[in-house]
Amino acid sequence: MDLLSVSVPTGTFTIGKRFDFEAGHQLCGLPPGHQCARQHGHSYEVEVVLTASSLAEPGFVTDFGALAPFKAFLDSAFDHRNLHEVLPVEPTSENLARFLAGWFIDNVQPSIPGRLAAVLVRETRRSWARFDVEEAVNGQ
Repeated sequence: MDLLSVSVPTGTFTIGKRFDFEAGHQLCGLPPGHQCARQHGHSYEVEVVLTASSLAEPGFVTDFGALAPFKAFLDSAFDHRNLHEVLPVEPTSENLARFLAGWFIDNVQPSIPGRLAAVLVRETRRSWARFDVEEAVNGQ
């Protein structure tokens, strides 16, 4: 088989990287009997999804190592904290995903070649929320 004869399609490249932190929260807008109205904690997983229509050298959407500032932010701002006390919004997974997307766009995206497409926040193995970034937000 001649590998040089394989056609290369056009399309978009997508990568993802997961991060984790431990935190507690309560959702004050819920009725007193709701389990999430009580203080509780999660082993959060946060996944960033990045896209690009072309690859940066040596063939990356973004070097995974360039995402280290995001992990440092998660650790310093959220790890082993009460999210209700540190977030400027109600600490639902949906709001956390959108907040983290905004922080990433402001603080990491300007220095990397890929574009943030989404942030996924997982509270448990079975429960997650995803915020999809509209391209106009990034100016691309």
